[in-house]
Amino acid sequence: MAPGRLRWSAAALVLLFLAAGAAAEAARREVVTSPRGAVAADDERCSKIGRDALRCGGTAVDAAVATSLCLGVVSPASSGIGGGAFMLVRLADGTAVVYDSRETAPLAATKDMYGGNDTLKARGALSIGVPGEIAGLYEAWKRHGKLPWKELVMPAAKLAWAFTVSPYLHMQMKATEAGILGNAGMRAVYASNGAILKVGDVCRNGKLAWTLEAVAERGPAAFYSGPVADLLVKDVKEAGGIMTKEDLEHYQVKVRRPLSQNVMGLTVLSMPPPSAGGAGLMLVLNILAQYGVSGISGSLGIHRLVESLKHYMAVKMNLGDPDFVDVGAVVSDMLSPKFAAELKRTIYDNMTFSPQQ
Repeated sequence: MAPGRLRWSAAALVLLFLAAGAAAEAARREVVTSPRGAVAADDERCSKIGRDALRCGGTAVDAAVATSLCLGVVSPASSGIGGGAFMLVRLADGTAVVYDSRETAPLAATKDMYGGNDTLKARGALSIGVPGEIAGLYEAWKRHGKLPWKELVMPAAKLAWAFTVSPYLHMQMKATEAGILGNAGMRAVYASNGAILKVGDVCRNGKLAWTLEAVAERGPAAFYSGPVADLLVKDVKEAGGIMTKEDLEHYQVKVRRPLSQNVMGLTVLSMPPPSAGGAGLMLVLNILAQYGVSGISGSLGIHRLVESLKHYMAVKMNLGDPDFVDVGAVVSDMLSPKFAAELKRTIYDNMTFSPQQ
């Protein structure tokens, strides 16, 4: 990490899961320390790519860009350039900014286009939003990056040509096996021998590699206009979707201020709406803070956490896109210790309630 540019936040996120076997489990894990920075991703290959960006003098944002693009290659069920992203950046001077590059609805979308069919909201071509990940990563890099853009994209592009299937990817492929086998494009990548690739098999995603190489050379323009955009729109249209090239060309990243809250002596920064998780994190932490640190350990602590999460799941239904819905009052409640105390009074240590209750 370049000195004086970006430093790691001491407490951007706090997760309080303490179980009986936690100490023994921690003892079995490798402890990694660094005086300058660290990268943690859910795939070792991507963590190493991000680490290499830091070693080359890159900033935390450089590492995040390279790591994220790698995850889109090896864990496509969870991440990828066909979707959107949120990024929170804390600068060395203590200021923070967030980049909202979530997917947006196509211009042709209407509020009644699903006809009451909830399945269409989550599956099929009509559920496809205008992808924002590349635009968001590029915007953050443009403002905070140091290494050349191409150097951050090419490791993922090279990996896409040939990489081994991880247990996680195999699990996701098995869960969606019928869909993969029923689609010629998916089948060519993830079931090239006629059956779902196994753990350790080599997966070759040449079209993704070609796309990333184009993005490495030309930046977001290679994705949001030109041949890549033409092919993307063509595929979506053939599948029954409504996304157009105009949607891609007009996509814009939103730069917002993060949520900030002091919880148990720690300053927590998180994503504002349209993310529900940022305000949700604050609400859950505020509820748990009512118990104190000693009250959230062991099995009882886990019970209290679960019940707190149920409250979050209920309250978050009142959130929405701040560009279209006024969510100020809801967010204010979710950040309020007083509101959290009211919810805490409905949590009982000797019983549970269903989410509907």
